[in-house]
Amino acid sequence: MSSTPAAPAADLEARVRQAREKLDQHTCEIVAWHFHESTGCPFWLEKKRELKFDPLKEIKCFTDLDKFPDFEDEWLRGGPVRRWVPKAYADKPIYVFETGGTTGIPKSRVVIEDHWIDYELFSETLPDKYFPKGSNWLMLGPSGPRRLRLAVEHLAQYRGGICFCVDLDPRWVIKLMKKLWMDHLEAYKHHVIEQAVTILTAGHDIKCMFTTPKLFDALAIELDKRGTSIPGVGITGIFSGGTEFTPQWTRYAIEELLGGPPEESGVYMTPTYGNTLMGLACSKPVTAEEKYKISYYAPQPRAATEVVDFDDTDKVVGYGETGRVKLTTLTKEFFVPGFLERDEGEREPPYERYPWDGVSGVRPFRALASKTTVGVY
Repeated sequence: MSSTPAAPAADLEARVRQAREKLDQHTCEIVAWHFHESTGCPFWLEKKRELKFDPLKEIKCFTDLDKFPDFEDEWLRGGPVRRWVPKAYADKPIYVFETGGTTGIPKSRVVIEDHWIDYELFSETLPDKYFPKGSNWLMLGPSGPRRLRLAVEHLAQYRGGICFCVDLDPRWVIKLMKKLWMDHLEAYKHHVIEQAVTILTAGHDIKCMFTTPKLFDALAIELDKRGTSIPGVGITGIFSGGTEFTPQWTRYAIEELLGGPPEESGVYMTPTYGNTLMGLACSKPVTAEEKYKISYYAPQPRAATEVVDFDDTDKVVGYGETGRVKLTTLTKEFFVPGFLERDEGEREPPYERYPWDGVSGVRPFRALASKTTVGVY
């Protein structure tokens, strides 16, 4: 994939400074929104009484968010879910999206329009040459109570197309893996891929798709068995995501499954890193020159990621150093300060298009990796 020319150092420094000022200003606005009695959500208005500081007076920049205790994901398990709805949006139609839920009560997040906004911003990063406006899409990924299905469908509609979706339950996949029911797992994977092949070969003129790395691989193999390929069925643009998006897998996908970089295969693939809490982090263009290294950049100022020390999570590690991913979500619908992700990676410097810190080498956090089942992701 073509790389973007590097910006002059002074210009990049200015852009970094402007982005930081925008993040600081946005942080103040979002904190004021969520902690003001007229607009805030019941959860934060209640939590405000427990804090040892006044957010309305003492949060003046992004780093001031370190005053908050680390966000506990248990706060998102169970209800009433309306405690997360800001008073200003109390009369709006509300979505609820879930994450996890393989065991116990899943984490849930209320959403009004954030999933639309996040994917409209992401749309601006897609090259029209490979993701043509008006094209139809295939959503080959998790369905059910996740926001991904509705978000990808909105992305297709926002770009003027129609989205075709498969039915996929990742919680069932993870149960099959834990029980070591590999025959059942293979049968379910075939069931999902069969749905995708049926749609792609039914004359719907689908040019773009979302899928996960494992499903991408399985789809390419199945199409090859049928004498065709992903480019062969008309796909020109793919966006995908997940911790299995490694440089090794990316090289394999581009060189083996697609038949080369976009200028040779006619297919552009862009990795993404995201979840129900953050939205979508885009990557720098992935190139053979950089050994298919993948660096993700959060959608600032609506969300920011930091790579922090494993033992001192208020301390950001140096560039190139390894740490745990720490997420802050800053939208009017949802405020999450200092959420420690179940991922680790290396801190990356600002980039011309995304003049703020990024993270590369994203993988399951070492302390939790042995307990994590990746499944379809």
